[in-house]
Amino acid sequence: MGAWPGKFVIGLTGNIATGKSVVRKMLEHLGAYGIDADALGHRAIAKGAPGFQPVVDSFGKWILDTNGQIDRSRLARIVFSDPQALAYLESIVHPLVRQAVDLLVRRSTHRVVVVEAIKLLEGELRDRCDAIWVTYASREVQLERLVQKRGMSDEIARQRINAQPAQEQKLAAADVVITNEGSYEDAWVQVVTAWLETVPVLETTPLIPQPETDGEILVERARPRQASQIAAFINRLSADDHHLDREDIMAAFGEKAYLLLKRGTRIVGLVGWQVENLVARTADVFLEPGLSLDDSMSLLLAEVERASSELQCEVSLLFLSPDLASHRSLWHNLGYEPRSIQSLGVRAWQEAAIESLPAGAVLLFKQLRKDRILQPI
Repeated sequence: MGAWPGKFVIGLTGNIATGKSVVRKMLEHLGAYGIDADALGHRAIAKGAPGFQPVVDSFGKWILDTNGQIDRSRLARIVFSDPQALAYLESIVHPLVRQAVDLLVRRSTHRVVVVEAIKLLEGELRDRCDAIWVTYASREVQLERLVQKRGMSDEIARQRINAQPAQEQKLAAADVVITNEGSYEDAWVQVVTAWLETVPVLETTPLIPQPETDGEILVERARPRQASQIAAFINRLSADDHHLDREDIMAAFGEKAYLLLKRGTRIVGLVGWQVENLVARTADVFLEPGLSLDDSMSLLLAEVERASSELQCEVSLLFLSPDLASHRSLWHNLGYEPRSIQSLGVRAWQEAAIESLPAGAVLLFKQLRKDRILQPI
């Protein structure tokens, strides 16, 4: 063990659009605590955070939007065309991110931690990690992902790729390389193999041990090997004409986890749940007809919140159909309240809601803890 006693810390890096976040999610499915250092960098310059005023003082008030927040697209146009400006921005942000990472690692109850950071090798964090994992994808795949998945123009996508060091530099420093150009399943096999070969055998606490029972309803966290069962269950209950297959669910595991409500070995309900940037988000809700909505959602959300609190989340967001959201007394009793995105106040929470809110859904909010990462010093 290295800088954090009792923890095995994986530093995960790779150039833009090489699939770092997907690999981090895979490691989380295997039992690691994931930290997105780049998202912490965004938090560090949000209004009210310690990096906000130094960045505004350095780059000018013209980078602010109408809400007084730093417009990251305006800032990006400066720093990705001027290496000195980028280096100066990093001199403000990186020390704050290191402090936040240190706090999260120390507070985590997990024995294995994965820290995702695009500039991992260029800073002090590199020397604090026990192993370096690097994701790789060809330039053609990077460009395709940036244009098709992130909506960048070809010119901006090439600028972002060209602003980064050659991938060979990261590959030379790697203890593990994950080639992430194909399917989720291809990458999953590589990650599981590397985990078994390189991560020390450590005790991990599973989400709710599951005794065999025929009658009692229990909650368990789904594993990728259950992808076919999950697809069949959703297809049976969904009104959507597009039927999911095993590959669709495997791909979804790159973004979220599924919590299953089971009676014996049979799935009777599930929620799709993810944690990003210390915000828990629950969007997919499927329950067998005839199940008690109160009992089912109480069980599922209790586990969402328990696991989210273990992951140091600040808030839990629910995205529900209007029909489900109309059960107001249920959500009130569980501590949730309807909110508009604007009323959330904290930029990281607002961005999470904007990113995840399905069309026509109702947003419900619950604060899980009062203290927050990256408050003014």
